[in-house]
Amino acid sequence: MNESIATANRPNCGAPPATFYSAEDYNPADSVGYLMRRILSAVAAAVERELASTGLTHAQWIPLFKMHVNAGATVAELARQCEMDAGSMTRLLDRLEAKGLCRRERSSEDRRVVNLALTPQGREVAEQIPGALSRVQNAYLAGFERDEWLLLKSFLGRILDNAQPLGCAEKKS
Repeated sequence: MNESIATANRPNCGAPPATFYSAEDYNPADSVGYLMRRILSAVAAAVERELASTGLTHAQWIPLFKMHVNAGATVAELARQCEMDAGSMTRLLDRLEAKGLCRRERSSEDRRVVNLALTPQGREVAEQIPGALSRVQNAYLAGFERDEWLLLKSFLGRILDNAQPLGCAEKKS
C-alpha cells in the first residue's frame, strides 16, 4: 500500500454514523476513544521520560517544539496551536522564559502582538524533541509493517475527519 492509497478515502464527509456501539452493551474498555486516550497518555509519559534530561514537562515540550517548527510565531498563534487559553499560555511561557528557552518581544508594527523566539539554548533543547518523539513512537509501533502503519494513519485520519464536521463543510464549498 502506498501513501496515496492510504488517504484515498478521506475525507468521509456526509457518511452516516456507524452502528458499532450501543447503549445496551457498551463497554468503555472497547471504546476507540478510550484506547486512543490511553495511548496518548502512555506516549506523553514516555516522551517526558525521554526528555527528562532537558527538564521539560509534557506541557512545556509541546509549545517549545511548535516554536521550533515555526507553528507558533506569536503568543496567540501558539495558544491556538497548543489548544490552550491565553492565560495558560502566558504562565507556560513565563516558565519557559525563566528557564532561558524562549523570549517574548512586542511587535514593532502592532504593540498588541507579542512575537516569540527561541533562545540559542531553547533551539538546542528543541532539537532533541524530534528524536525523542521518533524513538517513542517507533517503540509503540514495534511489530507493525509499513503498510499497517500507513493504514493505521489513514484510519486515524478518517476518525479525525469525522470529528471535524465544519472542516467537511468547508471542503464541499
